[in-house]
Amino acid sequence: MQDSHDFQAVCVVSLPFAENAYVLWRDDRPDCLIVDPGTEPEKISEAVKETGKTPSAILNTHGHADHIAGNAAMKQAWPDAPLVIGAGDAAMLTDANLNLSEDFGQPIISPQADILVREGEIYESAGFQLLVREIPGHSPGHVVFIQEGVPSCVIGGDVLFHRSIGRTDFPNGSFEQLQQGIHEKLFNLPDETIVLPGHNEPTTIGDEKRHNPFVGQPAGYKI
Repeated sequence: MQDSHDFQAVCVVSLPFAENAYVLWRDDRPDCLIVDPGTEPEKISEAVKETGKTPSAILNTHGHADHIAGNAAMKQAWPDAPLVIGAGDAAMLTDANLNLSEDFGQPIISPQADILVREGEIYESAGFQLLVREIPGHSPGHVVFIQEGVPSCVIGGDVLFHRSIGRTDFPNGSFEQLQQGIHEKLFNLPDETIVLPGHNEPTTIGDEKRHNPFVGQPAGYKI
């Protein structure tokens, strides 16, 4: 469990893609957020119940199948929680070709989004004020959600990983776009900023600036 001083987060890993879903909450609030519910929604539902909180929103950082597979189950369990995604990836929710699930022979269709977010907006729910940044490259409309605090926290999806980055060989992928977005919209955050990624363990902005072999100092980034 991560404790970012004023909120808590539990990570639920869904197989077979080892995708990280998150449940985020503040102790003084009755509600919580679900982020990127994956292919094992029953595990996510159990994690929510253990918090004693009620989901007030379901956030998707992007529209790839491993990050949206649990949307339908979450909406069924908590129909009043809006489904939120970046405007550029909204079409992927209801198109198994676009969200890449058709390629695995198990088409996944999510409910349509209730709320579309865009660059620079603040999305507020469950006591969080999340700054939306669009960082395409892994998917065309990928967004990250940034919660300011001490330390700040990035709900990063498949943009920046511990010593790695999201794949850019999918349709509409672009390493140049992903690199630019990371440099301009994440590496300007405080070094102690926590990154909650869509796969693998958490990291910090400072660690990735100094050690990431794709976009950090080893790749020529100037600190």
